[in-house]
This record gives sequence, C-alpha cells and structure tokens, in this order.
Amino acid sequence: MSKGRFQIANTALFGVTAVTADTRHSFPRHTHDTFGIGIIRRGAQKSLSGRGIVEAGPGDIITVNPGEVHDGAPIGDHGRFWQMLYLLPGTLAAAALDITDGGRGTFEFEHPVIRDARLAGRFRQLFAATTAENGVLLESETELVTLIASVLQPRTTAVATKSAGIRRAARLLDDDPAHPTTLTDLAHEAGLGKFQLLRAFVRQTGFTPHAYQIQRRIDMARRMIDAGSPLAEAAVASGFADQSHMTRAFVQRYGVTPGAYAAAVH
Repeated sequence: MSKGRFQIANTALFGVTAVTADTRHSFPRHTHDTFGIGIIRRGAQKSLSGRGIVEAGPGDIITVNPGEVHDGAPIGDHGRFWQMLYLLPGTLAAAALDITDGGRGTFEFEHPVIRDARLAGRFRQLFAATTAENGVLLESETELVTLIASVLQPRTTAVATKSAGIRRAARLLDDDPAHPTTLTDLAHEAGLGKFQLLRAFVRQTGFTPHAYQIQRRIDMARRMIDAGSPLAEAAVASGFADQSHMTRAFVQRYGVTPGAYAAAVH
C-alpha cells in the first residue's frame, strides 16, 4: 500500500519551492540546505528539531533552518497532511534585509512549532497565492514578507560548535562525498580512535558518519539534478552505486523519487 503522495512545484517567487504531502512515511534524520516553513493541515507528527523533540498538530506552523538535523514520524495510524514552502537562504536573507531596514546578521526560525491561528491563516493565504495557476506576484511577495517578518528572529542562542577534530573529519565528507572514505580515515583526520570518533561525530552532528555521508551525497545529487544532469549520471558522480541506490536514499529521506523531483524543478 502506498504510504502517501507528494507534490513539488516551483512558485512565481524566486528561490521558493512549494511542497504538499499527505503521508504516513517516517523520515530518518536528514537536513535541508534551505529554510522551510509550513503548516500541518491534518493529522499530527513528532519530530526531532534543533530545540529537541517536538509535536505538531492541525493548524500548527512548522519550521526548519538550513542544516538543522530533523526527522519526522506520524502520531497515530492515519499519517498527516502538510504544506511547506522552502526558501533558498539568499531569498530569505534578502527579505530579512528589507524587514530590518538593512540590518545585517544571522537569522533563523527560532521555534520549530508555532501555535498561532492568525499566523496559520496568513500562511494559508501565502501558500494559496504562490501556488495559484494565475497567481499575482505582488500578492505573493507581500504575503511572504509579512509572514517572514512575523517569525524570523536574529540568532541569539548559542550554536553548538564542532571540535576541531570533528570539523576536519566532517570536511572530508563535505569536500568529496563520492569518495569511499572509511571510518579509519575519519578517525585519523580527527586524531581519535574509531569508537571515540563515532561517538563524538554523532553527538556533534546528529548523524553517524555514514548517514552524514549519504546526506552529503544526496545534496550533491540534488544540485546536479537542479543543473539538468541525467539521473544516472548524478547518481554515479555523487557516490551512489547506481540510480536505484540514489532513489532509495531520496525516497527514504524526502518521500519523493529523484525523477519526481527533476520533473518538478525543470
């Protein structure tokens, strides 16, 4: 039985992608390189976030920051239906500069779940405007800036930093995700034993080294697909054994196949 359906669409707004999902799928830990803001329309879910474990139900606004490790599982047997908008960091940064009248700094969504009926109504207006077949660009831009102004906060909380050794180990995987790096390689780079490396890596990144490598491979494959590369080429170049291996990783983490993603963005 199918676990649900996903729809991905570009919008009239530069750097903003709309996703609609109705699914019972449980997502493992993963990250996005975009900001995400959305709403649970039906059902409920429990998820890891940068603020710990949170729960969201009907009418709740949900957010995620770039690089924030999170997962997601339905509460109950009927799954959940949500709508999300994913914003490129540059798009959000431009909005933040405008909102703060040119003030600079690092911004983030501070709360992974927001219970605010007024805000939920504004998001529904924004999503409808950006996904309408003959949507009005001015309306979409107005709604986006107004919504972002309501929820975006300067980053004031302390951000957990990786130790120098773990940074070096992670950089090996960041710089060349396709390379068949071993745990021994990472431990040597970090100056730690393999067990010490494994424990510290999970504590400081939220991923095992292997899961971190797969995430970076997916990121690389997605960028290649965005640029128009054939799926099989993107799979091999980013370190997957073949296109089927890449497809399984995509579906597990994002609920969609690379083919569906490619059709949505081109």
